[in-house]
Amino acid sequence: MAARDLHVDAFLAHLKVERGLGRLTIEAYAADLSGLLAYLEEESIELEEVDAATLSGWLVSLGGRELSARSQARHLSAVRGLFRWLLRERAVGKDPTRLIDRPKLLKKLPSVLSRDEVGRLLAAPDRAIARGRRDAAMLHTMYAAGLRVTELVTLGLGDANLESGFVQVLGKGDKRRLVPMGVPARKRIEAYLADRARWARPGQPALFVTSRGGPMTRQAFWKNVKRYAAAAGIVKNVSPHALRHSFATHLLLGGADLRAVQAMLGHADIATTEVYTHVGGEHLAQMHEKFHPRG
Repeated sequence: MAARDLHVDAFLAHLKVERGLGRLTIEAYAADLSGLLAYLEEESIELEEVDAATLSGWLVSLGGRELSARSQARHLSAVRGLFRWLLRERAVGKDPTRLIDRPKLLKKLPSVLSRDEVGRLLAAPDRAIARGRRDAAMLHTMYAAGLRVTELVTLGLGDANLESGFVQVLGKGDKRRLVPMGVPARKRIEAYLADRARWARPGQPALFVTSRGGPMTRQAFWKNVKRYAAAAGIVKNVSPHALRHSFATHLLLGGADLRAVQAMLGHADIATTEVYTHVGGEHLAQMHEKFHPRG
């Protein structure tokens, strides 16, 4: 095994043991770094010899593979983390990524539902039937706690504490966080639990299950959201993630602290959360134009 491969393996071990990153995150790092290793192998360059020119050539090769600016930025982020660690470990004498600019990204604002649209979507399931009670509980929980769809469908039966009003979420990097879920979501979950008790197979840990007794899948929930959005007369392209975006935007528009929203969303970097301030600003500009006498 080449020295550069050993260095990368040691870095990945550092991410797992010392930084406690999850398996999927480490696999993503490994996949991104494998592209750099392949490029260095082809050019017969060792990690200690990598400079800004080498990295520029590598980025050009990524562009030649028609990778988007966002994908290139993700690859560069992994490489930047590698070289910063190598420098701290004195395996290299310099960090060549310091001279490389991040590829420019076009900011795409998240799709956000209005409060009225959210209300119509949450009211769409027919709560007179078991399936509707489950779907209402899922929609309310996702919006109330700002969950990612994977976080929602992997909630365990014990993760929703109806007495305290908090839901325990397993997020990216296997990091857990507590998020308040509010009274409406708690009531919807309570109304669904008797249905779950009839449906769930013995030993099934998932909170949200299908009538066959297994856990709800991401794909099935995505289809449900689409169906309920159409039933509610919402013409926007509504995805499950739109509820998470709407949760964050509505909190900020209501005066919530950005750091608090960051914690509830489970963002490691507050810059990720700050995109919602742009959404909020656009909304405020529209409100000003519509209602202000000098707008």
